[in-house]
Amino acid sequence: MSDFLLVHGSCHGAWCWRDLIPALERLGHRARAIDLPGHGDAPCPVEDITLEAYGDAILAAIDTPVMLVGHSMAGFAISAAAEKAPEWIARLVYLCAYAPRNGVSLVEMRREAPRQPLLEAIEKTDDGLGFTFRDSHLLDALYHDCPDGTVEYARERLCVQAIRPQATPIRLGTNYAGVAKSYIRCSEDRAIPPEYQASMTEGWPRGDLYEMPTGHSPFFADPEGLARRLDRIARG
Repeated sequence: MSDFLLVHGSCHGAWCWRDLIPALERLGHRARAIDLPGHGDAPCPVEDITLEAYGDAILAAIDTPVMLVGHSMAGFAISAAAEKAPEWIARLVYLCAYAPRNGVSLVEMRREAPRQPLLEAIEKTDDGLGFTFRDSHLLDALYHDCPDGTVEYARERLCVQAIRPQATPIRLGTNYAGVAKSYIRCSEDRAIPPEYQASMTEGWPRGDLYEMPTGHSPFFADPEGLARRLDRIARG
């Protein structure tokens, strides 16, 4: 049995893991999800949201070493947590996520991708401090292969995403380097190009790389399949 801590991506919250948590529990694992600052039930002024605050929120939720799963932009958040306190992380699992490099921000990594599928899907808030997903692009960009009702469920819960933590270069060193890592690539992803997911993990051990034939939200599209892959990762 492993203890999974699940961390959401941009504009999402703990709510997005609704179907995965019971699927992991059926396989004998403990699974929990948190809201990062400014998301879900963790309100925070957008100007106060930082990458460091994301990492601190993750560590505050850990009471025993965890399998730390980060979706999409949370690849940065879980990495920041691992750099600060690697002793609390049994393994980092990147779920169609940004796998960061030292000194580079998420915004810079996004620009490196060979395609920019989200450019038309997001819009900045009036104050320029955050962004949201355009309602007209939710289905195609995030949930195209998910069950009926997913867009409606998400629409009621999506929130503003602070830009500051994504524009902050991450600082990674020996602490982060010493933590075990796995990556789950989603081959039908329309948010982070699958080919970029592959290039971010170039040189990783083959045994630490997994793939799912889904879009950007496998926790809705195939929670049972995702749980099985996480179970395999946990069992080594």
